[in-house]
Amino acid sequence: MQHTLAAKIADRSALVGIVGLGYVGLPLMLRFAESGFRVLAFDIDPAKVDALNAGQTYIEHIPAERVTKARPCFEATLDLSRAGEADALILCVPTPLNSHREPDLSFILGTAEALLPHLRPGQVVSLESTTYPGTTEEHLLPRLESRGLTVGVDAFLVYSPEREDPGNPNFSTHTIPKVCGGHTAACLQIGLALYGSVIEQVVPVSSTRVAEMTKLLENIHRAVNIGLVNELKIVADRMGIDIHEVIRAAATKPFGFVPYHPGPGLGGHCIPIDPFYLTWKAREYGLHTRFIELAGEVNAAMPDYAVAKVSAALNRRKRAVNGSRVLVLGIAYKKNVGDTRESPSVCMMDKLRGLGAEVHYSDPHVPVFPKMREYRFDLRSEPICADSLGRYDCVLLATDHDRFDYDLIERHATLIVDCRGRYLHPADHIVKA
Repeated sequence: MQHTLAAKIADRSALVGIVGLGYVGLPLMLRFAESGFRVLAFDIDPAKVDALNAGQTYIEHIPAERVTKARPCFEATLDLSRAGEADALILCVPTPLNSHREPDLSFILGTAEALLPHLRPGQVVSLESTTYPGTTEEHLLPRLESRGLTVGVDAFLVYSPEREDPGNPNFSTHTIPKVCGGHTAACLQIGLALYGSVIEQVVPVSSTRVAEMTKLLENIHRAVNIGLVNELKIVADRMGIDIHEVIRAAATKPFGFVPYHPGPGLGGHCIPIDPFYLTWKAREYGLHTRFIELAGEVNAAMPDYAVAKVSAALNRRKRAVNGSRVLVLGIAYKKNVGDTRESPSVCMMDKLRGLGAEVHYSDPHVPVFPKMREYRFDLRSEPICADSLGRYDCVLLATDHDRFDYDLIERHATLIVDCRGRYLHPADHIVKA
């Protein structure tokens, strides 16, 4: 089976199934299609399936032209019963936290159960969703074996964590090195063949658990360092020091320092969530991940810190938050994209509204406030001009998109609370947060 499947991958006659067509699954699906593979693209959202089959896109940084060009090589479908047609099944489904900040594997397990009746000999199953070490072996392996499959002999199981950075013009799916671990040596070889056919560099590791831990380390590294500079930001501010100037100066050291930048909190589907997958799993081994949890506490407190800065700045102008008109600039979680998942900007909007402010937003990447689980606003992005800026009591710079006219904002806003260090020079109406 191994040699047959490897040969099909090598000559691109293998049919690749991508399950989950979000920020990870869609670019991966397109990469396989652009590389000459036939692809079955699975999702439970009819709108996504219809859009792709019509050659349209629903992710801003992926142009419709790219979907249209790849269209002859893929078919999007809601029908998971067709999974048996695929030689490779790659799972790109969400892994959120539940209300107790514990791992929610329901998307992985639900997808696995739906695929299970249709699995057959000669397939490779790869999980890309970020999760705790042991997930692949503890949950996917026994399900494959329940079908009478011998993993490593007539079926293959790998874990290869996603490494997408939406909106980053310097890296793409095929240029970002791909870590891959297999349940057996044969599984690893199949995984390397599969991903090596579409990605420039594939990095083999000794097990699925190592691959799972690798992804968590990458995200925990960022979360902890961002937590550090967020804490230092508060200390520096109390001392009358601009932390952004400090970071710029420290970054001139050519060794031993990596610049991280503070902000109003963490956003996106990875950094605010993934560290707690390891925290939860570590408790099984009697360990308490104090460093990770402390960073999480610092980062989670940043929206409150920024809102307090808004309140204090208004207070100095003899204005209360209650009744003030506040314009939030940028509700995406990072600059130059339209992704609002876990965005601290939206959290701040909700907190300001709770204090009685009249809250509006402007974001060139998010024209209409999206449907979200935790927050609901009936708003559209406000245009920015000299007249409109003057009608707000405070402009809160939450996400520093390049498309904002910062000179215009500085000239016409009566008060700016800057969470991103965009304004380098001091000014009476600019407050660093």
